[in-house]
Amino acid sequence: MRRLCPNFDREDGLDTVLEVPIPEEMFVSNTKHSGRSWQNMKSWMRSHSQRSAPSTAALVGGRSTELQLLLGVVGAPLVPLPVRSDQSINGNIKDHPIETSMAKYIVQQYIAATGGEKALNSIDSMYAVGKVKMMALEFSTGDSNNNNRGNGKKTVKVKSKGHGGEVGGFVLWQKKPELWCLELLVSGCKMSAGSDGKVAWRQTPWHSSHASRGPPRPLRRSLQGLDPTATANLFSNSVCIGERTIEGEDCFVLKLEAEPSSLRARSSNSMEIIRHTVWGYFSQRTGLLVELEDSHLLRIKTPSSDDSVYWETTMQSFTKDYRPIDGINIAHAGRTAVSLFRFGESSETHSRTRMEEVWTIEEVDFNIRGLSKDCFLPPGDLKKEQQEGYDIVATDVRVPLKPRSACVRVGSSRIVAVDVDDSDSTDEEE
Repeated sequence: MRRLCPNFDREDGLDTVLEVPIPEEMFVSNTKHSGRSWQNMKSWMRSHSQRSAPSTAALVGGRSTELQLLLGVVGAPLVPLPVRSDQSINGNIKDHPIETSMAKYIVQQYIAATGGEKALNSIDSMYAVGKVKMMALEFSTGDSNNNNRGNGKKTVKVKSKGHGGEVGGFVLWQKKPELWCLELLVSGCKMSAGSDGKVAWRQTPWHSSHASRGPPRPLRRSLQGLDPTATANLFSNSVCIGERTIEGEDCFVLKLEAEPSSLRARSSNSMEIIRHTVWGYFSQRTGLLVELEDSHLLRIKTPSSDDSVYWETTMQSFTKDYRPIDGINIAHAGRTAVSLFRFGESSETHSRTRMEEVWTIEEVDFNIRGLSKDCFLPPGDLKKEQQEGYDIVATDVRVPLKPRSACVRVGSSRIVAVDVDDSDSTDEEE
């Protein structure tokens, strides 16, 4: 990954040090789309050097709607529940129902497999640098104009046309207790997210800084094999519901439901989170986490009528390539598959979107010297939003059927800001 970028203001100037390292794919000069990626990077650098707010459409052109959806849904989702980092990660397994005792035993085996309690407790902070590739795979919708085709269902499989998805990189910083910060740059578009232990927030080019409802929660990306302590603490109160084979690996399945009080804290007058469930699949052979899955159901009230629109989001993250870093096993690669299903009273409004992220970890280190709490302060323009969202497109906005073509107009539409699993925003009039 590249950490320096040419100086666009002066040809004889020094190279610019990038805050977020960029994959080499964005700088390759002999590919069909290299000019577009380079232009995106050039525009992004210039917009920051001029200290002006960059326009998403200007940065990514016709792909802006798809990129906004990808970053909103896959970029920085949160786990269902707060996770305390100062609690014992090796709890007592006695005096519990059998399903709970089995789950605690499996978590203890996971702790041992990732390096042991002593090694995990020695970590005060960490950082990771990674590379991502995001892509939309398929979009299907119920369309009244297609009833003559049988079931009125129109399905479009997204073709990358050699583009291979949206490529980018990220830097993740963490520090006890419950402090984290993520910077993600994909195809010239940068988003940031973090938590200072009191509030979790997110910032994107198309939306001002906004805070999540309810208590701060960990970043889901951290639990994809990067933070064994948070993973163990999350599943410490889970139950074992059986076994399943995941990609040829026999696994125990642990299940955890978000409590009703937590769901109410994240809901609002016009939006209700009905459920949020997370599953962990732990290898019977190695004890390591093989898959992390979560699913949530959201109901949005339609302002103009008594009808409601429902959104169900399912995310499956498969972790692999575990390598020891200072005696702690960290997953260095993986894949996240996302299904976003929208339904309501009318079948014509039903839609399903599938997208995917492939990620690799380039660098990991622990106990970073000089990493203070000031590094995790929220943006100065942060404001508590009145409505939480889920990175979903509003009731009258459609995901583009041809994501590589001209951008979909959302001009006069009122939309619910789409921030999957993170919280978020108010309705906005474009």
